[in-house]
Amino acid sequence: MKTAKTSSPEVCTTQEAAHILGISVSSVQQLVEAGIIEAWKTKGGHRRIPLTAVHAYKATPGSAGDAGEHGRSHVAQRAGNGRTAVLVIEDNQLQRELYAKVLASWNLPLDLVYCENGYKALLEIARSKPDVVLADIVMEGMDGYEVVKTILNDPQLRDVSIAIASSLDKDEMAQRGGIPAGVVFFPKPINFDELRGYMRACCARREREAR
Repeated sequence: MKTAKTSSPEVCTTQEAAHILGISVSSVQQLVEAGIIEAWKTKGGHRRIPLTAVHAYKATPGSAGDAGEHGRSHVAQRAGNGRTAVLVIEDNQLQRELYAKVLASWNLPLDLVYCENGYKALLEIARSKPDVVLADIVMEGMDGYEVVKTILNDPQLRDVSIAIASSLDKDEMAQRGGIPAGVVFFPKPINFDELRGYMRACCARREREAR
């Protein structure tokens, strides 16, 4: 992020950017710090973001403005229909394709959304509030732990069921802080019979809530 002495009239604050994108201020700050959205700081340390950068990001497939083929919001579609919205966060394309093939074969009432990184996942979570999040732990940039911590620290997301998947062993998991309370852990390679049981339970909960 650059530092500048002056700012253009065509800029906005992080709060204004968050409003435009429909996400939290902290999510905007993370996107700025990662260099995904261009910004600079004033002498007083305040972030200033070009409006063109905000709107360019909003128009990016998978961003707040356009969630793409697998990232569109399903809130309106599933309202009152008892279907369960599942967000899968996985940076490996082959693993995403495997999830898509296997989960679709179960014929469960699932609306599946896929994100390939933590930044896009935060945007999707803020916009659509999925019922279930299944997150890979080790990813480039923002890893699964950061996404999970964001969910756990947001009172508005207390009803989201969270599962994490990783090939890390117990010692490596402990070094990263262990498995948070209330979060289900699936070691990789995934045991899909166990995952199917978990998804069935999530669907049953969603169906009860929709009555």
